[in-house]
Amino acid sequence: MLSYKTLLITVLSSLIVAAPFEARDDLFFSPSQVWLYGASRGRTAPTSTGMVSKASTSGGRATITTLLTFKYPPEVDGLKCQFEFYLDLNSTVKGSAKLDLFSSIRPLTSNDTVYWSRGNQRGVELGRLSVSPGASATWDATYNEYLTEKTDCKAPGTVEGFELKAYDLEITRDSDGVPRLYNVNSSDSVYVPWPDEPLGSAELASVRVRAYGGSDDSSSPTEWSEVVTVETGLLDEDWGGAVSIAAEYTQPSDAPLRPLYFRKSFQLESEVKSARLYITAHGLYKAEINGAAVGDIVLAPGIQSYWNRLVYDTYDVTDKLKSGENVIGALVGEGWYSGRYGFSATRHHWGDQQGLLSLLVIQLKDGSEVKIPSDTSWEAIDGPVITSEIYDGEVYDARLEKGIAWEAYPSRQFPLHRIQEVKPVSVFNSPAGKTLVDFGQNLVGWLRLKVQGPAGSLITIRHAEVLDEGEIGIRPLRTALARLNITLGEDELDFEPSFTYFGFRYIQVEGWPEGYPLDETSVKAIVIHSDMERTGWLETSHEMLNQFHQNTVWSMKGNFFSIPTDCPQRDERLGWTGDATVFAPAANFLHDTAGFWRGWHRDVWSEMQNLGPEDRDIAAFFIPYLPPTEAPTAAAVWGDVAVSGPFELWQTTGDPVILEEQFVQSQAWLSTGIPRNDRGLWALDSFGFGDWLDPTAPPESPGQALTHNILVADSYLIRMTEMVANMSQALGKDDLAQQYREERQKLIGEYQKFWMNDGGELANRSQTAYSLALNFEIYTDEEKKAAASQTLRDIIEENNYLVGTGFAGTPLWGLRCTEVPSWLYQVKMGATTTWERWDSMLADGTINPGEMTSFNHYAFGGVANWMHQVIGGLAPQEPGWKKFLSPQSPEEDSPEPTVLI
Repeated sequence: MLSYKTLLITVLSSLIVAAPFEARDDLFFSPSQVWLYGASRGRTAPTSTGMVSKASTSGGRATITTLLTFKYPPEVDGLKCQFEFYLDLNSTVKGSAKLDLFSSIRPLTSNDTVYWSRGNQRGVELGRLSVSPGASATWDATYNEYLTEKTDCKAPGTVEGFELKAYDLEITRDSDGVPRLYNVNSSDSVYVPWPDEPLGSAELASVRVRAYGGSDDSSSPTEWSEVVTVETGLLDEDWGGAVSIAAEYTQPSDAPLRPLYFRKSFQLESEVKSARLYITAHGLYKAEINGAAVGDIVLAPGIQSYWNRLVYDTYDVTDKLKSGENVIGALVGEGWYSGRYGFSATRHHWGDQQGLLSLLVIQLKDGSEVKIPSDTSWEAIDGPVITSEIYDGEVYDARLEKGIAWEAYPSRQFPLHRIQEVKPVSVFNSPAGKTLVDFGQNLVGWLRLKVQGPAGSLITIRHAEVLDEGEIGIRPLRTALARLNITLGEDELDFEPSFTYFGFRYIQVEGWPEGYPLDETSVKAIVIHSDMERTGWLETSHEMLNQFHQNTVWSMKGNFFSIPTDCPQRDERLGWTGDATVFAPAANFLHDTAGFWRGWHRDVWSEMQNLGPEDRDIAAFFIPYLPPTEAPTAAAVWGDVAVSGPFELWQTTGDPVILEEQFVQSQAWLSTGIPRNDRGLWALDSFGFGDWLDPTAPPESPGQALTHNILVADSYLIRMTEMVANMSQALGKDDLAQQYREERQKLIGEYQKFWMNDGGELANRSQTAYSLALNFEIYTDEEKKAAASQTLRDIIEENNYLVGTGFAGTPLWGLRCTEVPSWLYQVKMGATTTWERWDSMLADGTINPGEMTSFNHYAFGGVANWMHQVIGGLAPQEPGWKKFLSPQSPEEDSPEPTVLI
């Protein structure tokens, strides 16, 4: 049989694509049909050559590439696919050498003249491989940001152009084993309501689905899907006598709490049928049973508003138990709960002791049930972890390990887990002679070390995001030490920290044992973040824009860390609400954020009710709010997350549940949270961050913007009122929706009277002022609107097309400029994440002198939402993407998107 690999050598010359059988034994299958097209500027035409070359066109942006579609033969139905991309050493390649893999709806035909790059031809992205001549890459062997898990081969006879009309759900509860069939006449396919009675405490059920629809009027359903299992957690009354346990020991009140090991041994008289462990902590925990780690979650249970909720985790531990003697244990650290957290050096915001709460429920094969709750029968000891703090790092003494066996394993569970290992790209000496390691990517997580040396020797490691004059730049960390102190024992140490994390690209290593290699075999960076499924990608013909978009993705990953933090490295790492307000639309496109936001917004509403004055519901600057004993202050944009957060998630998912859960929160912010004057606008003496980080602001006064902070506040107030009107309509509250629409019109009138003159000129002639007024449709007169648009164009031109806004200004221009202030200035300076300031690093390579400087902040990455909609050509028009527009790029020579899913 002619191999697919051999066939494509003759067709594509130096480009080879292969799809072998699962055994990977060099057995390749041949495609039953192949369609080959050249593509230029989105247009396609049949071709007989597969050579890739760069086209010389206006702007130099268009490329001629090869679009290959092949059909799987029947014999590979149900198998997995592996692709190989190979370039001969003598290949001549101009431009990028990349292979994009997709599962197509259909092949192109000679009648197709549509823009295939807009996604009409492409269904599911399989991955991207990139190699240089003389090298090869395989799909499951090379990590790339766009590489996803292996996808089933497309089965022959798959229905194409399928349009969902209805579906059947079959639900079988374990409690009775009786299948229940529900027919649902709906085209909704995500976030659909549960049709059966609510599940009870710790109840299991299996679910499968089949669909009706297709490209014709056929009434036949699809085949049944595979069965998936759902399981509920415990109700409050079912915790079986478990109580939070702690240990008393004397320690200075201003010192970090030493992590403690809690343990209990117990006997089982029969073999185990099934077992579940329900566990959480006042602090952070790592659990084990019989010496084996339980689950893979790290820094569990994350951070939350402890006044409102205590999140617990559920683990299936059936395979970790045995008949006879068993031991359950947990290491518990202070974490955010009682550790140093926030701007001040204070501790114990929610409590002054770490505690463990757990319940182990075991079903035995003899029919009996055993419950092991956390109670006073447990024992507590300390161990080799001396301190482990969020900001300052960890002190570890391997000489104290005896008798304790704790290991860390890669996690695949929400909310936080190990996502990726990054190897160092270089080890070198600084000008001062310090040993530095560069991982090539600014990331969030910690190190994994494998090292052996003389017992008692000390290794000290510092973390930093950037270099400053050749040395690690630690000034932006402020008081955070971001340090590991590791004392070696007799044996080789395989080490990861327990209850700390860092934002870093570089590390400085002192005390590394002489003769032991310091390279990728002994040190790796472990990337950690909340485990959200990637849902959106964008690739254009503009490499710097691609890098900026990639930087945005990395900053989102590093700061979606149980809560949406502002930064991952310094003595802050708080859930700033303003950053969340401006970035949420981009975030919701890039990842499935529904569970993440819903959990955090429960905290937002809880703290609005409990921390503000009795007669006001204020969404604080950051959630959880610190110190929780002080009342928060209202601020526009930041507090507006109470409205925009639920609204934007609903726009993405189409799920009304988030609106039902948070609608009262949104109403409360508008009715009692905002301090208003007699016109209904923000009171002029109100606090406000305004257009935070306006590029004209001095380094030490980031709120000193060109645009009045209350003008910004009033602009957002009008937009938030419109959002609540739309939310009311979606929830069937038509009368309330009309009230909010009338309120919005009244606010627009008052805004025009106060902030505009008779000609429509605004009180501040700035990019932010005019961008907000135009974007939020505050102009009601078409002539004045046209004049305002021209004024904005004039301001931008006068500013040499550079950015003139902070992150509240919804900047829409100057995307491709590379001078400061601009998005691509960061890329030009070598950034791999988005920065807090437009000029966090100055042009001479030194760090901005301002105290507040971070190299990993996602707020300015909010422009990615505009990139997705305008450059990428996907702009949602109805909640849940029921309808969307595919607009053309704003200019003739705009970057052309090549990948967008």
